[in-house]
Amino acid sequence: MRILTMTSVFPSPVQPHYAPYNRHQLAALTGRHEVRVINPILWTVELGARWRGKAALPDDRRSTVDGIPVEHPRYWYPPKVLRGWYGHCYRRSVRRAFDRAVANFRPDLVFAPWAYPDGWAAVRLGARANLPVVVKLHGSDVRLAGQFAGRVGQTARAVCQADGVVAVSQDLANHADGLGADPRRIRVVYDGVDASVFRPGSLAASRKRLGLPADGNILLFIGNLVPVKGLDVLIRACGRLARAGTEFTCLMIGQGPLRASLERQAAAEGLRDRVRLLGSKPHADLADWYRAANLFVLSSHSEGVPCVLLEAAACGTPFVASRVGGIPEIAHFGPSRLVPPGNPDELARAIAASLAGPTRSVRPFPPMRAHADAAADLEAFFNEVVRDYHAARDRAAPALAA
Repeated sequence: MRILTMTSVFPSPVQPHYAPYNRHQLAALTGRHEVRVINPILWTVELGARWRGKAALPDDRRSTVDGIPVEHPRYWYPPKVLRGWYGHCYRRSVRRAFDRAVANFRPDLVFAPWAYPDGWAAVRLGARANLPVVVKLHGSDVRLAGQFAGRVGQTARAVCQADGVVAVSQDLANHADGLGADPRRIRVVYDGVDASVFRPGSLAASRKRLGLPADGNILLFIGNLVPVKGLDVLIRACGRLARAGTEFTCLMIGQGPLRASLERQAAAEGLRDRVRLLGSKPHADLADWYRAANLFVLSSHSEGVPCVLLEAAACGTPFVASRVGGIPEIAHFGPSRLVPPGNPDELARAIAASLAGPTRSVRPFPPMRAHADAAADLEAFFNEVVRDYHAARDRAAPALAA
């Protein structure tokens, strides 16, 4: 099968560590299928990277990720306004790249991880090219769509008009059903992890490799520094722990627009020496950070099934997380504690209770799905969508001829 993937949620030369879950899932698919990616890059992200002196895109705006050819059209849009028009902006920004891919690659199916604007644009471009489209839902793209009036209707159209919908949790599948999608076109495909990288190991050895103190409690967060992650709640919880006399250091790995404000908040809470923002790290290096931590903390307001929790569990590291989205569906993967979102008092109590008990496992929690398992589920669903799409066209052909 030839799979044309169109998504802004994918690594690029200006965001090399972005969305490793999509990268690894597509890489797993390439063992049996041909994959091409159109990865539009926000003009604001590209401009910001240039200001910071980050790597620029090649002149032809093409790259290769794990052997997958990628084209990076510039995505023009009006930041924070006219959100109902983002789909139109996205479609116009990628249209030439899409048409080139259809002509030269001749895909059998279009795959769009992220509902809006990616999925919305893919549905329309796919219809014009007579290609079936599968939209993948990650979490915030659907669960937070209602926060913006211009987004919710377009998200529903993408989900309802796609030929297939992949949800990374049952919770998201239920949301898609609630938006009006045909349940027969929805499949739950849980993400996997690379067990050869994310596996248990020595806390002491990991700390030594990372140059971290051998003693003391380490709390770890990994993810984008964006509002949905609830990092202000985590810092407030850390302030409560510090005032209660709990000894800890909180390490945050990731980049995002909130970095400066989080640093100011940590200083205001008296946590300048306890909360450290470390920036992005290569995905392959994260296993040591998981193993070096006593506890992984995810205080998000919304999630699908976070790969960081699966990776933490695979490394034997317990977690405290918000009871949102699909997180309760994976809580059995280890000694976890779930708390209501947005409540720093509950979060602080759960962290303290977790640190007071056994916090390490010498073996992984229940066996983890591999990326190949998720790719196999996607492959089966893609084949079903393509078959049903062409069967429907064959049934419609005589009626149209008449």
